[in-house]
Amino acid sequence: MAQLPSRSRTVFMNLAFVAVCGGIFLFLYNAPPETTAKLPFDDDHARFYPMDKKAAERECEACHRPDGSAPLPPDHPPKYRCLFCHKKLPAAEQRQP
Repeated sequence: MAQLPSRSRTVFMNLAFVAVCGGIFLFLYNAPPETTAKLPFDDDHARFYPMDKKAAERECEACHRPDGSAPLPPDHPPKYRCLFCHKKLPAAEQRQP
């Protein structure tokens, strides 16, 4: 039969768990605010709001390719996950242009 851990070890492990969780919470709480621009709700982008992410992301390259009407800068991160960073605006903030 396995021996149960001592009471002091159990208390120490519980305190260590609480300390680690508190450290993680403080680290995340002090993270900088999100600075990436949201997906605009204008004439060009409003049609993407009803679509799911994958369907909308397939349409981005039409305008944002190097020779498109709004090319991305050369140092832009991967071009295939647009809505991972550029989130859609909440419904309350969506106003027709």
